[in-house]
Amino acid sequence: MIQGIIPFSHELVKRAAKEGDIVVDATCGNGNDTLFLSYLVESSGQVYAFDIQQEAIDRTKQLLDEHKRNNVTLIKDTHANVDEYIKDKEVAAAIFNLGYLPKGDKKIVTKPESTLSAVKKLLKMLKKNGLIVLVVYSGHPGGQEEKNAVLEFVTALNQQQYTVLQYQFINFINNPPFVIAIEKK
Repeated sequence: MIQGIIPFSHELVKRAAKEGDIVVDATCGNGNDTLFLSYLVESSGQVYAFDIQQEAIDRTKQLLDEHKRNNVTLIKDTHANVDEYIKDKEVAAAIFNLGYLPKGDKKIVTKPESTLSAVKKLLKMLKKNGLIVLVVYSGHPGGQEEKNAVLEFVTALNQQQYTVLQYQFINFINNPPFVIAIEKK
């Protein structure tokens, strides 16, 4: 069966990260990806979860507390500053959900500049066969610009260094989300 966007993104991350690894949730939002990553890398691993909104940090913390997860560092800052928090460590995987916080202020959205800055920094931090997964939501104001900027960047990546995948449903209406995955060779 064809997997939905989120299950597919998680399946990709499962192939790149394992127990004991360092992983990044670049947009922790409601905490679902953070929780998934926390279980994936287990207590010997570490999750760094970013969001610029206190509401997202609070929701994520609540979810993690409910599940008694303590291998997560919650960071209220832009993901563009990922290199200020993770130093001298290789990252196995990172996941982004671009757009706005579900059930939050739809005027606060990810921006192409910070997203691309974070992706570029994470590419340098990725270990061999490491993976960055971006779930691209583009049906909001500014979403098309971010989608276009991300696509332009990833299609120009050197194929000798990176493999880039796009996974999307082509018969869905209203700007359906899609996945971009970047694997470091």
